[in-house]
Amino acid sequence: MTTIIIARHGNTFNPGDTVLRVGRTDLPLSSSGKQQAQRLGNYFLSEKLNFAAVYTSCLSRTIETASIALKTANFSLPILQNSIFDEINYGPDEGKTEDEVIARIGANALQDWEQLAEVPPGWLADPDRITRNWFNFAHEVEYKHPGKTVLVVTSNGIARFAPFLTGDFMAFSKQYKLKLATCAVGSLSNVNGNWQVNYWNKNT
Repeated sequence: MTTIIIARHGNTFNPGDTVLRVGRTDLPLSSSGKQQAQRLGNYFLSEKLNFAAVYTSCLSRTIETASIALKTANFSLPILQNSIFDEINYGPDEGKTEDEVIARIGANALQDWEQLAEVPPGWLADPDRITRNWFNFAHEVEYKHPGKTVLVVTSNGIARFAPFLTGDFMAFSKQYKLKLATCAVGSLSNVNGNWQVNYWNKNT
């Protein structure tokens, strides 16, 4: 069966740093993020995953995560950058602390984003377009890599829309938290023409 493994990039802030909401700002991995990427690679080894292709966004944190993980797992695969996996644009909340974000949009709007993937006012993201991108990508994977596994390293705001592939996002959102932790993974497989979630937000 064709499988898509989705990994979120590693930390861009170290413990003790002031954590900011980062979308299109192109931050590199922090030292803790590099360690997470190594653990991700060890997870690939322990699970005996064999990727037919590896995709990332065009942002440094996803490319670096994939590079470190692949090297740790002794994989020699090219990294295919695709802008559809670039994080969303948080608009006026880009570079703000979580308290500042809540002060502007309200706790309820942030909760709807975390639980239902409903985009808060002011954020520059089109859920329909992001969802279409996932469907188009899944179709491409089925065509190019039938019966194989591919890896996507992306960001939290984009990853949360991948489960729309199942056709029943509400059922998924009742079972799982949408947000992937840094360097956590999710897995979706195509079974008899239907995509299903194998697991989500699995720590590595």
